[in-house]
Amino acid sequence: MDMVGESSPEIIKIKNLNLYYGDFQALQDINATFKAHNITALIGPSGCGKSTLLRCLNRMNDLIDGVSITGEVFISGQDIYNKGVDLTQLRKRVGMVFQRPNPFPLSVFDNVVYGPRLHGRHSHQELKEILERSLGAVHLFEELKDRLSANALTLSEEQQQRLCIARLVAVEPEILLMDEPCSALDPLATLRIEELMAELKKDYTIIIVTHNMQQAARVSDDTGFMYLGELMEFGPTPQIFTRPQNPMTEDYITGKYG
Repeated sequence: MDMVGESSPEIIKIKNLNLYYGDFQALQDINATFKAHNITALIGPSGCGKSTLLRCLNRMNDLIDGVSITGEVFISGQDIYNKGVDLTQLRKRVGMVFQRPNPFPLSVFDNVVYGPRLHGRHSHQELKEILERSLGAVHLFEELKDRLSANALTLSEEQQQRLCIARLVAVEPEILLMDEPCSALDPLATLRIEELMAELKKDYTIIIVTHNMQQAARVSDDTGFMYLGELMEFGPTPQIFTRPQNPMTEDYITGKYG
């Protein structure tokens, strides 16, 4: 694997990716490169394929009946669609946070250590260390250190979303996929999650799907604009928002449709 340097090497490369739900083509000939330790935003109208593309990166679309995929997706040089790829290990490396927080109906402690236990780590002392590190990474440890036995469903929505991120961090992934991670949160909680993303990118590569243009402009280093299953334009966020090359990108960003 490439070492991460100042130039942010490629960590994900997508080549000629097509995805079909039965006869319907949802992704059309996608080619893109994602840099390590960057935040990349995928924007575009509803139903244009953003979340579908995101789910291709940890093969969650495999769980949907009738899906067929052609093309290649390389992560750290490995084509994740090769036969023999261990999906459990892939999803350990590439974790996902969903629109609405989805903690397990278990204690805070059991939520965070669920993944490490699944991967064979059972020492109570080691699990305590993982818990403290993971909750600390999302600024929840001080808030919850006296509530570790509380049911995670009793937390606020923002705390639940942070907990879900901590649950991913606990298994030491390389990449965090975030599918509209702030859509269920109020503006102040959204801002705090965005600040957290900026901190997390020091250790992880982050790809977010968002309908919030301001959020994409605020948090991302690169932006991809999708429309009807095609990646119409991809590049540095300042360029996409101020000097887009594709007229459709400009029309979407300026609110002519959406």
